[in-house]
Amino acid sequence: MLDTDGGIGPQAGPCDLVTVPARHGLEAVDILRLRDGVGPVLHDHTGDTLGFLVPPGTADGWDLPGSACTQTYPHASRAVPSAPPVAGAGWLVPPEGAIAQATEPAELRAALGEAARTIEAAGRRV
Repeated sequence: MLDTDGGIGPQAGPCDLVTVPARHGLEAVDILRLRDGVGPVLHDHTGDTLGFLVPPGTADGWDLPGSACTQTYPHASRAVPSAPPVAGAGWLVPPEGAIAQATEPAELRAALGEAARTIEAAGRRV
């Protein structure tokens, strides 16, 4: 699991982090890339979770089952860091490869819903 406790510093920029299981997240990344809506995405080094950087304040109202949204560092500069803002993480989609500075919460919610339906449908075909 991506750990935001103590791994965020002032260089991290203001962002919240939506964390999801890796399979679900990878499907959502593909969907968001097709729609030109993906922001920077982190992965933990065990390959268990992905984390989507979203605008600050998202954690206040995030309630999507199967995911968590954590406030990271609310008082930092507006720039997205070049180094991952979470200890023990790496970039799946680095800031320079992202289409947006952060993934829009509504677009992420829709992509995660579509990803869940895709995974469920694939499970039924097996």
